[in-house]
Amino acid sequence: MRPLARLRTLMAAAAASCCAFSAQAADVNFITDFGFNGRHAYYYVALEKGYYKAEGLNVTILRGQGSIDAVKKVASGAADIGFADAGALVLARGNDAIPVKLLAIIYASPPHAIFTTADRGIKVPKDLEGKTLADSAFSAIPVIFKAYAQAAGVDASKVIWISAESAALPSLLATGRVDAIGQFTVGEPLLADTVKPKAIVRFAYKDAGLDYYGNGIVATEATIRDNPDMVKAFVRATLKGMRDAFANPAEAGAILNKYHKQISPQVAQGETELVRELATVPGQRMGMIDQARIKSTIAIMEKSFPVKTAVAPQEMFVPGFVE
Repeated sequence: MRPLARLRTLMAAAAASCCAFSAQAADVNFITDFGFNGRHAYYYVALEKGYYKAEGLNVTILRGQGSIDAVKKVASGAADIGFADAGALVLARGNDAIPVKLLAIIYASPPHAIFTTADRGIKVPKDLEGKTLADSAFSAIPVIFKAYAQAAGVDASKVIWISAESAALPSLLATGRVDAIGQFTVGEPLLADTVKPKAIVRFAYKDAGLDYYGNGIVATEATIRDNPDMVKAFVRATLKGMRDAFANPAEAGAILNKYHKQISPQVAQGETELVRELATVPGQRMGMIDQARIKSTIAIMEKSFPVKTAVAPQEMFVPGFVE
């Protein structure tokens, strides 16, 4: 081989090696919306099966304290990518001009709900009046409650909300220290297991006729602009983990339990099955964001909570990250 040709070959090999090393060294901090739960199993499937690693990502999963918390942590740089509620993102952009956007939607249907137990005598939404409800300080469920109350015929001013640590909510409900709690529908298996032998009663926001987006994967505009390949790789690997988890929820439950022993495989399996219901839309590619649904989400939030500055749909998401 001629010296020049050999030099080119060596330089190409060195460049490839450098790029591979850089990809392997790409540390990504990802924050959940709400603790570590069975509903997050697909992230751990992607982690356990090496899907993130294959994309050149070293992913660390951090515990979130609610969607608003996740958005703020991503905005501050405490996390690179987050999992957060689209409604919370509307408020973040409209009230605080936080430059965070959706990359992929996971909960294509509303996951928000209020749970109580049959012994509390709350049989219809109207019965929530005069009752005490608990949720974490950064949860989107109390924020959207006004829209739910309007749709369900509840006087929101007669409902008392208190803040509690997210991990304490199931026990608060089980012991009767509150009448009801805010919780995503995907959390029902854990709640049912915690409160047994009491029976769970669920009031889902979507059952009142509300139609809007729930949670999705988010990042700052700066991260999206400066590191689009990393962001796309994270979304790609996560969706691959989702497909595996939805195809085999029992396996997903076992994997989640490996990382978080306090969550039983059965509860994680049940939550994964409920995530599948929220994420799967007939005739639509998983993760894809529809601008019309974003517009509906904005409208719901504007009815629920004061928004200082109007938010346009295109300010909420960036297309092209779901392949």
